[in-house]
Amino acid sequence: MTQETVERIKNNPKYQKLTSSRSRFAWTLSIIMLVVYYAFIMVIAFDPALLGAKMGTGVITIGIPIGIAIIIIAFVLAGLYVNKANGEYDQLTQEIRDELGEGV
Repeated sequence: MTQETVERIKNNPKYQKLTSSRSRFAWTLSIIMLVVYYAFIMVIAFDPALLGAKMGTGVITIGIPIGIAIIIIAFVLAGLYVNKANGEYDQLTQEIRDELGEGV
């Protein structure tokens, strides 16, 4: 790919929209995950008895379903990103390729 082609791509308004939208969405999802994870770690650090409390009369503590929920949240956030990437972002990428020609 030539430098001229790279510059044409960078200057395309759809490419700029694609990169800013994708970056903003990825950062939003990352911040959500970091808040969830670090909240969990802070509870472990400052109130471990809370997560060690038993649920009912069994042996399962509150920390187990919360830990599982954190894993599920991570999968859901990844799924949201993949869904948006395969839809909106792929469509924008294809539009950019169509506008700039076959050489891209």
